Amino acid sequence: MTAVIPLDAHRPVPQPAPSRVGVLLVNLGTPDTADAKGVRVYLREFLSDPRVIENNGLIWQIILNGIVLQIRPAKKAKDYLKIWNTKKNESPLKTITRGQAEKLAASIADQKHVVVDWGMRYGNPSIKSRIDALMAQGCDRILVMPLYPQYSASTSATVVDKVAAALKDMRAQPTVRFTPPYYDDPGYIDALAVSIERHLATLSFKPETIVASFHGMPQSYIDKGDPYQAQCVATVNALRARMGLDDKSLMLTFQSRFGYEKWLQPYTAQTVEQLAKDGVRRIAVVTPGFAADCIETLEEIVMENAEIFRHAGGEEFSAIPCLNDSGEGMDVIRQIVLRELQGWI
Repeated sequence: MTAVIPLDAHRPVPQPAPSRVGVLLVNLGTPDTADAKGVRVYLREFLSDPRVIENNGLIWQIILNGIVLQIRPAKKAKDYLKIWNTKKNESPLKTITRGQAEKLAASIADQKHVVVDWGMRYGNPSIKSRIDALMAQGCDRILVMPLYPQYSASTSATVVDKVAAALKDMRAQPTVRFTPPYYDDPGYIDALAVSIERHLATLSFKPETIVASFHGMPQSYIDKGDPYQAQCVATVNALRARMGLDDKSLMLTFQSRFGYEKWLQPYTAQTVEQLAKDGVRRIAVVTPGFAADCIETLEEIVMENAEIFRHAGGEEFSAIPCLNDSGEGMDVIRQIVLRELQGWI
C-alpha cells in the first residue's frame, strides 16, 4: 500500500512566543472631543449599557434617542470645555489615567516581562484594542484593574463584561485576572488620609467639616443586592478611624444624580447647601470613590457645588484632589497590582 503524505506535512510546528504578562488599568471613559458630537457618541455608548440603565427597554431607547441625546450633549460639552486639557486636546481623566499607567510601568520596570497599558470602558482607547495590543506583545496572561475602589455592577462589572466580550471570538485567549475592590484596603485608606491632611495644610482656613462625596446610583440597584453603598460606608468608617474624625467632621454623601428616580442619599448638592444654611461657613470636599479627577470632580464639585455652598451663605470651600498619579495614589495601585500578580511574576 502506498502512503499519501500531505504536501505540508513537513512544515515546522509553530513555536509559542515568549510568555509575557500584561497589566491593564481601566477607568470609566470620556468623550474624544469636547463638543456636542463627541459627547453624544460617548453618552450613547454609556447610557445604552444595561448595567448602567437597567430598565433599558424600548421606552428608554425612545427617551435616550429622542430626548436625552438631543438635549444633554450640548450642555455637557460646555461642562467638559471648562475642564478640558487643551494642550493635549483630551479630558483630564484620560491624561491622568495615562499617567497612572506610565508611572506604574516605571515603578515595576524591574519586572522585564510585564507590560502595562490602560484603557476606557466607554470611548477610547477601548478595552478590546488594548487587550489586542497586549497580546500582540506576547502577553498570554493579563491582569485587569478596574480603577474603582468600591465595586458596583454599573462600574466594575461592566469592565468584566467588556473583557469577556473581547475574548468571546478569540481562538487563542489570554488567561485573565481581575483585581478586587479595594474600598477598605489599609494602603488606600492611608493614602486618602495623607492626601487629605496634606491638602488641608495648604489652606488658609480650617474646614468645619469634610464632605466625602461618592458617585450615586439608584436606590433600586442597592435594593437588588448591589454592595456599592455598603462599601462606600466602609471606606468612610475606615477613614474616620484613621483620621480620628466623627460622623459630623467627615460626612458621607452621594453626587451625580441622573433622572427622577430615588438615588442614594444624602445628596451632595443638598448637603452642602444645607450646611451653609445651618451656619457652616468653611468646608472641604473629598471624592474617595474616584481614582482620578474627572468631570464629576473638577466641574460638578469644584465649580457647581462650590457655587451652591457660597450662594447659600457659605464662605470657604475647597475640593481635595483625587489620588490621581500622586505618590500616594501610585503606591496604592502598585501594591494591589503586585499582590494580584503573585504566581505570575
